[in-house]
Amino acid sequence: MKWLLAILTVLLLMTQYRLWVGEGSFAEVTRLERQLNDQQQKNAALERENRQLLREVRSLKEGTDGVEAKARYDLGLIKEGETLFIFLDQDKNNEPESQREKQ
Repeated sequence: MKWLLAILTVLLLMTQYRLWVGEGSFAEVTRLERQLNDQQQKNAALERENRQLLREVRSLKEGTDGVEAKARYDLGLIKEGETLFIFLDQDKNNEPESQREKQ
């Protein structure tokens, strides 16, 4: 009878070990759920970025407005006959370099 109790105890401990620590354990399931959640968040961010890029591509393909805007803002280009004005902050540009570093 003692041997049977010992064998059953060992079997119970083996099943409990796998439940709490081994493959497919609660800890592993929790870790995998956390990893899945992180990956879903990354996927959602990438999907938003893809939609934005798709809108940009469509805008560039469909008309000149998108190309013109991109050229103006990214490359600083202007149309023929236009005048470009750049306004600088007077306070920062009139100070000597040594005073700017102290601030």
